[in-house]
Amino acid sequence: MPRHSYSLAEDLADASRLVARVAAGQSLAALRAAAPLRPAVLELVYGTLRDYGVGDALVAGLVHRMPSDPQVRALLVTALRALRAGRPQHAVVSQAVDAVARLRIASAKGLVNAVLRGYLRDRAALESRAAATDEGRYRHPQWWIDRVRTQYPDAWERLLAAGNTHPPMTLRVNVRRARVEEYLARLAAEGIEARRVGPHAVRLATPRPVEAVPGFDAGLVSVQDAGAQLAAPLLDLAPGQRVLDACAAPGGKAAHLAELAPVELTALDVDEARLQRLHAALERLGLAARVLAGDALAPEAWWDGRPFQRILLDAPCTASGVVRRYPDVKWLRRAADVDRFATQQTRLLAALWRLLGAGGKLLYATCSVFDTENGAVVNEFLARHADATRLAAPALDGAQLLPDADHDGFYYALLQKTS
Repeated sequence: MPRHSYSLAEDLADASRLVARVAAGQSLAALRAAAPLRPAVLELVYGTLRDYGVGDALVAGLVHRMPSDPQVRALLVTALRALRAGRPQHAVVSQAVDAVARLRIASAKGLVNAVLRGYLRDRAALESRAAATDEGRYRHPQWWIDRVRTQYPDAWERLLAAGNTHPPMTLRVNVRRARVEEYLARLAAEGIEARRVGPHAVRLATPRPVEAVPGFDAGLVSVQDAGAQLAAPLLDLAPGQRVLDACAAPGGKAAHLAELAPVELTALDVDEARLQRLHAALERLGLAARVLAGDALAPEAWWDGRPFQRILLDAPCTASGVVRRYPDVKWLRRAADVDRFATQQTRLLAALWRLLGAGGKLLYATCSVFDTENGAVVNEFLARHADATRLAAPALDGAQLLPDADHDGFYYALLQKTS
């Protein structure tokens, strides 16, 4: 049976549905997990969400009143993204009008046609006006822009710009099965350009599907950001230690812990469905761990009472340091979420501290760049716990890692329990 060839109208319609759902509060990760998406649709969705601030500003400049139908608004922003990305102008306009029928919003045909043609007619002036707004220029929500401008007076524009780029594809070499030098040599032999960007990290010059990554299926490597790969080594593991990864799914950091030393690893997560990915990763890598579905805030339901020597708390957060990988996050989060996450993080730290043995170490980690979730949480914890000491992390130049060409944004604080 011949494979169906999808038209641009179908791609625009499907992408617009997803953009509308994100605008309504659904995460793109959840939508992707619910159904497979075509690469052409994903490209449109990711590009639209990265540039959503621009697209929304352009639409506002082209209509007297913003469309009340979220599907119409999403289609306009998605079609404008296609035009701004260099797609053939006539094809985008005509196919966007055809997409209206596929979305069952036929009454919007005239509006979609007029808006897109109006953009092409006055493109330079419209782009200039959009860029004059903060959201149009920096492609982040205003509250987010204001927060990083205050927190990072010398780096806020660079930080926002990094959040709008395409992320690098970085691999973590499984040190139980290969050395980094050997793996780089293999890539070179297969004509794949790459370079080392960390102790176990290899960045590919050009991203590729995981099934096309040499040695992936055999468990030689995993996909993991170079910044995320700093977590496991900071815990200074030794064979036989009881180690807890308290928010382990989908399993990247847990697998790295198991690769570095033969420890007694417990991988815990409150989301049982996401733990399936952790099981799959451990099996592919040839690793073992005790995998539990449980709430880190309620250890009495799953803890056996024996202290852990090491704990990794990769705390739930705004994910403000990884928005180039998850561009929907910029538009899903609200200013109030920062304090809400900080409250949860404070509770998690207190709950897990009781499980740590004397002399043990706990690594507090987030993928956020907001200090309210990072330094403020740790400082408050230290002020309340006389038996907690913060240790220096030689592998880091400061606790806060800002996104750059080689890694995303992360925060790390290594704490030790004194007797």
